[in-house]
This record gives sequence, C-alpha cells and structure tokens, in this order.
Amino acid sequence: MTHSPRIAALLVAGGSGSRFGAAQPKQYLSLAGRPVIAHAAAALAAEVTWVQPVGDVAAITAALAGLDHLPPVAGGATRQDSVRNGLEALAAYAPDIVLVHDAARPFVPPGTVAALVAALAHHAGAIPAVPVADTLKRGADGMIAGTVPRDGLFRAQTPQAFLYPLLRDLHRQAAAGATDDASILEAAGHGVALVAGHEDNIKLTYAEDLVRLQRIMSAGLIPRVGTGYDVHVLVPERKLMLCGIEVPHTHGLSGHSDADVGIHALCDAIYGALAEGDIGRHFPPSDNAYKDADSARFLRHAAERIAARGGVLANVDVTLICEQPKITPHAPAMIARVADLLGVDIGKVSIKATTSERLGFTGRKEGIACQAVATVLLPC
Repeated sequence: MTHSPRIAALLVAGGSGSRFGAAQPKQYLSLAGRPVIAHAAAALAAEVTWVQPVGDVAAITAALAGLDHLPPVAGGATRQDSVRNGLEALAAYAPDIVLVHDAARPFVPPGTVAALVAALAHHAGAIPAVPVADTLKRGADGMIAGTVPRDGLFRAQTPQAFLYPLLRDLHRQAAAGATDDASILEAAGHGVALVAGHEDNIKLTYAEDLVRLQRIMSAGLIPRVGTGYDVHVLVPERKLMLCGIEVPHTHGLSGHSDADVGIHALCDAIYGALAEGDIGRHFPPSDNAYKDADSARFLRHAAERIAARGGVLANVDVTLICEQPKITPHAPAMIARVADLLGVDIGKVSIKATTSERLGFTGRKEGIACQAVATVLLPC
C-alpha cells in the first residue's frame, strides 16, 4: 500500500460468558470504573480509523456511550457468524486492514497494533501470540495420559489482523467451526505471521482473571482524595431528592437545581480529587439552563472527568446529616443509583446517615447537610 492504510477493528462481543459465572456477559462487567468492552473499544479507537462493535446492539450501545464507534451490528449464532456480519457491515467503508478483537480482552498492549500492521506488509494475516512456557500434559480419567512437546507451540491472542478484502471473501466461503479467524486463512493456504504477544493481554474468562486485570489497570496510578460538603434548606411543596432518588417526605430541599445535597457534595469531592474546582465552576447557579435540573447529570459529568483524565474511581463515601427522614430504608436504592451514575460496582459506594443530636439547623429539621469523600486513582 502506498497510502496510509485505512484500518477497521471488529470488536466481537457476542459471548455469554457462561464460564465466568456472572449474572451478565463478562464483557459488560465493570473494570476500573468502566465496562470491560469500553476499555477494549477505547484502546482500539486510539489506533484505528473505525471501531465496529458486533453483538447485542442494545447492550453495546449502553456500554460504549460517549465513545467513538460505528453503529453496532447484531451478532450471529456463533463467533464466526458474528465476525462475518461485522465484515459485511464494513463493506460500506472499504478498509484496507481489519483487526478482529475479543471484547473480553480489555487491555491491548502498546505496540501490538503497530506490529500487526507492519507484518501485513509481507503477509495476508498476523496474530499476537505468546510461546507456551509450561509443560503440557494430556489427561484421561483424572490421570496423565502423556506429555505433549511444547516446542513451537504458542497461545494465540487478539486483535488478529488481516487484509480486509481477503478475510471478507474467505469468511463468505468458509465452513463452520473455525476457532479463530487465522485458522480460516490457514485452511485456504495463506501464511499468517506471528508477532510478539503479551502476558497482560488477558481474555476475561474466569473470576480470577478480573482480579489480574484490575491490578494491570491500576498500575502506574496514584491515589488522590477529595472531600465535599453541601447543605440545603428544607421547604414545603417541593419533592425531596437525595443521592439520585426521590424520598417520600413532607418537605423538599430548596436550590437552583433539584438541590440533591448528596450528589452535590459527592461531585465536589470528585472535582476536588481531580483538582478541578467545585460543582459551581462546572454548573454555575447563575445559569438558568440548570434551574430545577436533575443532579444526575452533574454526577455523570464528574464521572466523565475521571475517565477523561485516564483515572479510576476507587471508592466514594457519603454521609447525610439530618433528623428526618430516616435514610437507612432508602440507602440500598441510593447506593444502586449512585453506582449506576458513576459506572462502578455498588461495592465502591458507601451511603450512610447520622443526626446532629438535635443540635443546630439539622437538629431543628430546618435543612439537610452532607459530607462526602472520593478516592480517585490518576496517572502519575
């Protein structure tokens, strides 16, 4: 190719994740504050011209909100069918090169895509692979049935790279049962190059893989702690919003927006950890665009600022201070709502309450105060 190649990446997300054992497919689990598939999509988007997701269209759309990608394509009954669907969808863009990547591999090591593309200057396909280091045993009935020589054996990884027109045409002709896309080229007599893979390019398959990936994603990050405090007066004839949910009560909180004191304090804590001011800097109370606004949008923005800085939310802790209403019955719903807005697991969110022993304005039931702490991991 004499011009810079146009590269598309197929992000294949059709698996059910049955071996992982989670309630949802593993590619949508939360990892370092984002769905696993979102990490993979972001890594590919930095290297290619187009990212084409393939799988459950609704789930992919939700998981990749805010990221640059082509409209998702529905997956097929098998991985091979899903890849073929994606290849056909890419025909309108006519890429020179296509990468095929598992959505359950969130970490694409630096240099991998460049090495694959370079190999395609001389070969029709290339894959990253890691030499097998462990002794291999064949087993039967719980016993060793033989030792398998490991010389020349490799563990294949993704993304796998191919000349797009060739892979598309071969997929149209291929028999069912291919274990990966390289095997389709092999069966047709085309050579496929091996480039150096990486041990950190883990495919999320079992629960312990998630622990390893969390360690990888946190490497090179330092903790930053922010605190937030907010208070609003209670007034009649206004609904009471606390930590993203409506709480039944005789009074609500007064403010320019919906006056959600919990979310406001939490936003300040996150902005503080990022050294990006406070909520008033980002959403001025003088701006009528935010009058009676749902504070959920403020917390989503704070979460987006963490992602934009390459950070990870480690945990948040919120303490509501009031005599009434009682917070404990509503805490589980608050935690679930805040976790959803931040895009993290509920285990990273603590919401609790205390009273001021009937002292001060909160003790007189004139208002509600809130303190919040957020820990954010940021690149050094």
